[in-house]
Amino acid sequence: MMGIQKDRVKFNVGGRVFETTSTTVANAGRNSMFGAMFDDNWSLLTDQNSTMEEHFIDRNPDCFAVLLDLLRTGEIHIPQNIPEKLLYREALFYGLLDHVRSAKWGHFDGNRLGLSKSVQGHAPGDGTAIRAGPDGGCCVAHGCMVHVYDWMLDEHPPLNLDYQRVNDVGWVDSDNIVIGVSERLGRGDGGMGLFSSHNGELRYKFQVCHENQVKSYTAGALSFSSDYKIFSSCKGRSNEYGVGVWDQVTGKMIDFFYEPIGWSLGDADRVQWLEGSNCLLVATMFPRKDNCYISLLDFREKKMVWCWSDVGAPLAVDEKRVRDAIAMEDNNSICVVNEFEDLGFMDLRSGGAATSIRWSSRSRLMKGKMPEEPCYPKLALHGGQLFSSMNDCISVFCGPEWVLTSRLRRSYGGSICDFSIGGDRLFALHSEENVFDIWETPTPPII
Repeated sequence: MMGIQKDRVKFNVGGRVFETTSTTVANAGRNSMFGAMFDDNWSLLTDQNSTMEEHFIDRNPDCFAVLLDLLRTGEIHIPQNIPEKLLYREALFYGLLDHVRSAKWGHFDGNRLGLSKSVQGHAPGDGTAIRAGPDGGCCVAHGCMVHVYDWMLDEHPPLNLDYQRVNDVGWVDSDNIVIGVSERLGRGDGGMGLFSSHNGELRYKFQVCHENQVKSYTAGALSFSSDYKIFSSCKGRSNEYGVGVWDQVTGKMIDFFYEPIGWSLGDADRVQWLEGSNCLLVATMFPRKDNCYISLLDFREKKMVWCWSDVGAPLAVDEKRVRDAIAMEDNNSICVVNEFEDLGFMDLRSGGAATSIRWSSRSRLMKGKMPEEPCYPKLALHGGQLFSSMNDCISVFCGPEWVLTSRLRRSYGGSICDFSIGGDRLFALHSEENVFDIWETPTPPII
């Protein structure tokens, strides 16, 4: 095999001839199908004995024309006579799905997000969690069901956990999800499992061992680390209260941090792995518990290296109403939010136990009144921007002082009970109709 040393190349796709340049084809990248058809200099590989000047591909020529224009211009225009799913199927064949996604929506920016689509759920008023996938898809948990959607928002076969309530769900990669469920009384079920996101097949379960015995347990909040560890808050029937650690490749438990007396770990609403400090944020908030407990755990030394609680605080103070917490490693702080969407910050450099919260914005948007069925605020941090949900909108905060810069609001579906960011999309799950919205950043105009 040798490369034809010329810039112009021809493809015969389904009987239609296309002529382009190797420079254009090189835009597809080495991971595409075209990467294997060209040498290191992006010259077309061909048989020395062949007299053919065209490379034949037995695929849809109309879709190829659209994808070729995408490689030429970076923009995608889909004619009305071509179904989008057909084009996506062809893009998958050529290894150009990432190019199509990048052309359809731009790099994530909370201040430029626009509502792209809303999807009707299956169980009104029973939404538990929504989690964005790495490739632009998502999964929605409600009751004992988990519904998985790919990036085209086509639903895969749903996962039915046999009447075990789903507490959290997370993506290992685009092919696998982890689901944490509550233990069923009298059944001994519960815990966590790794499932295929495509067909719902159970790959394996994550077990808790206590005193050399396998124990049933309720799995709560989930978090993942870059070195393939899974963290989950756990509570069992004996002394299995705390946070477990598993190898996501083998499914084996590799560590367990037991809950100290007078503290709360097993009921955590949020766990968050901090790559920079190699610690785990564990936060348990009201109303799950009567008091709030936020701590940083060092699994290497088996100790709590930082903590805060509102135990003993007067009922009138704002700390008593903390609803969510998130660690901000770049700022060496933890951000919390109360039911009025006031943001508060605690300095992680204080060491040991934090004494107070520095409240930043005291908006009192709700003037001290909560709706009849409130959805407490949730926090997220993405690309240096801070997001906070409140009733039916999501606020975006930016800059060193975390100034409110924009709001995302959609009235249909009631309050937002959860939201998640990933795959350059923001997904917001509403409480009343179990509708979820998809927000995307428009692609910038090419001048």
